[in-house]
Amino acid sequence: MTDRTTVTVIYLGRVEARWPGKPPSAIGKRAVDGPVALGATGLDGDAQADLRVHGGEGKAVHVYPAAHYPAWEADLGPNPRFAPGGFGENVSLPDWTEEDVCIGDVLRFGTATVAISQGRQPCWKLAAHVGVEDMVLRVRETLRTGWYLRVIEPGAVAAGDEVSLLERPHGDWSVRRAAAALFDPGAERAVLAELAGLADLDPTWRKLFAERAQRAEAGA
Repeated sequence: MTDRTTVTVIYLGRVEARWPGKPPSAIGKRAVDGPVALGATGLDGDAQADLRVHGGEGKAVHVYPAAHYPAWEADLGPNPRFAPGGFGENVSLPDWTEEDVCIGDVLRFGTATVAISQGRQPCWKLAAHVGVEDMVLRVRETLRTGWYLRVIEPGAVAAGDEVSLLERPHGDWSVRRAAAALFDPGAERAVLAELAGLADLDPTWRKLFAERAQRAEAGA
């Protein structure tokens, strides 16, 4: 991994009724030009349909690697969603993947400062959006999750802006490794406990790891 990359595209979405009889979603996002203000809970003009599980400070911005889309097409065949913006991400990066970035990485992001807070746990809406019934399982198995950012200092970001690594407090915990532990029902208790105590991991993930560590200890 290089310590610098570039924002390829910024995407914003609005809440829409997409599927008859099912809740609305803002997963269908559209590319925008020019700088977009970034505050504590996300990009100006971006919406989330269900704030219980989407958005908020720990999920202010969703990043997805453009490098994954050729792999999805190789796995599943042509699909108009297998292109940047197709998974409902806010930001497309050309090269970094989950193996290249770590939980807690502090990044200069346009004029904002952000940190990587967690990977993505996809829900049924991704499967409905791309038209692949078992897409959630496939994302978990491949660990092509993308990741979320929390905002340390607000600013603005636009396509073409540089993203640079400022700090790496948890170099042993790539997003891919953390996601692998989350999705592995047989993860070792020591691993679960370590992640539960990782201060820069989002509290929602820390809670999940803590509960699993406690269950593993009780069953030991």
